[in-house]
Amino acid sequence: MAAADRGRGAGAPAGAPLLPGAAPFELGAGGPVGVLLVHGFTGTPQSLRQWGDFLAAAGLTVRCPLLPGHGTRWQDMAQTGWRDWYGAVDEAFGDLRARCDQVFVMGLSMGGTLTLRLAEERGAEVAGAVTVNPSLGTDRRVARLAPLIARVRPSIPGIASDIKATGAREVGYDRVPVRAFVSLMELWKVTLPDLPRIVSPVLTFRSVIDHVVEPSSGRLLLAGMTAAPVTERLLPDSYHVATLDNDRQAIFEGSLEFLRAHAAAPAPGAAAAPGVADVDV
Repeated sequence: MAAADRGRGAGAPAGAPLLPGAAPFELGAGGPVGVLLVHGFTGTPQSLRQWGDFLAAAGLTVRCPLLPGHGTRWQDMAQTGWRDWYGAVDEAFGDLRARCDQVFVMGLSMGGTLTLRLAEERGAEVAGAVTVNPSLGTDRRVARLAPLIARVRPSIPGIASDIKATGAREVGYDRVPVRAFVSLMELWKVTLPDLPRIVSPVLTFRSVIDHVVEPSSGRLLLAGMTAAPVTERLLPDSYHVATLDNDRQAIFEGSLEFLRAHAAAPAPGAAAAPGVADVDV
């Protein structure tokens, strides 16, 4: 499969223009190892495009869908919830799984949460998972009032572009739909207790300073992973959107090293998968 971009996606309602750079993408030459990338809450595939380019250059088949309600206007996202977002991720995984011998899943922020949920539900079908600042809860007490706030205030100031690097910008909404945030909290409630169900290896990156996701989410992940190996790597020079920040190369190279370490060996006499055994990082 030649490198290609998809013009729209399930996340874009008919007639709603996409934000510049928000389109989903597929990259790579159709190699036997696939990578599903999952963007974050109110974000878009733009935040993962550099990561996708790096992995595709290593010979991997890469897909990054646009989650429902994202990439257009926050009002569209207010009409969606975590089951819509997870459904799009599960569908994209199934498509890649049908075309690739094995598939790794990697996500940023809520995309990391959805990655973990997919590993819980799909089991050993997920060859491995990589998360960057995944959210599993919040220490902010006001969050408990979100269901009540949603009745009187449809949105609050946005969280996009929490980036330390000068000049870097994330394409995302400048408002957070409160109803969607309430649904995100529901995703936390179903994902957190099921972490022991994950049997796939997990590599997680955590920014030392993150103004969106607190360190408690990292602690919850490490404590909850009891049936599979989990490794945490700290990012000392990035904020929340670390895939666009100063430590991005460490994420790109670390995720590829993780994939190479956990990809299944080819059958005797078969060629090694591109990007798994032969690529230099």
